[in-house]
Amino acid sequence: MRVTLLGTGDTTGTPTVGCDCDTCIAARERGIERTRFSVHIENERTDESILVDFSPDFRYQFLRDDVSLPDAAVVTHIHFDHLDGLGNVFRVFDNLEVYAADETDPETGESVAETVRDDYHYLDSVTVRPTTPLDPVRICGFDVTLVPVDHPPLVCYGLAIEDPETGARLSLSGDTSYDVPDASRNVLADADLLLADGIVPANLCQYHPLGGRHEDADGVPRTFGTKHMTREGALALADELNAARTRLVHVAHYYPADEAFAEPLAVDGEEYVL
Repeated sequence: MRVTLLGTGDTTGTPTVGCDCDTCIAARERGIERTRFSVHIENERTDESILVDFSPDFRYQFLRDDVSLPDAAVVTHIHFDHLDGLGNVFRVFDNLEVYAADETDPETGESVAETVRDDYHYLDSVTVRPTTPLDPVRICGFDVTLVPVDHPPLVCYGLAIEDPETGARLSLSGDTSYDVPDASRNVLADADLLLADGIVPANLCQYHPLGGRHEDADGVPRTFGTKHMTREGALALADELNAARTRLVHVAHYYPADEAFAEPLAVDGEEYVL
């Protein structure tokens, strides 16, 4: 299993357009990027690959990192920074199977799968595969399980991806607060690599209108507002899940410049072989 981090940034990416903060300046000077979130997973045994989420930076990411076009894809939720790149498949694919959860979202009245199907009905090359969360499905030789997480007000899902022949395991927290359900934690546990949403350091919760949530015993917030984990929350989750290695993704440019590129924060282009 070869994992390439195509996009490791939040909804605006780093550098952010029009921003001259110290972190964005440092990113430009160092040639470092965090484009909008997307992950490429290659099965070298079968010469197939899966794309997790369609970043709006889809075209740029694939040209920059020179990875193979995917044979299938998974959409975790319908926020634009994870879905709007799907339009890039026009005239690029003859047929692409896109897997998405089949649970109805009370906020939208339809499932992620239905939203993808309806919003991209004009893409004849896309076949949407409604998928039941917590039930593994075989995709490109991997066992892939969607797991519910906590990203209000919309439903959102993390992923566990396992190679049934080698036992290699990749887990993605998805966009989530620290309040990941126990059933999902059980599926995400014991990964060789965990990609965890760690949008900002916990001390920045003081600047969020809703503050922080899910404080630890020392009062450190593990959730920033309601939708994303803090760095400290993501690392706490990683410890609880017994992840062998953790990279923080969906990272915002609000990290101070002297912390923004420190371990274990990921940047675009990182590659891991599991």
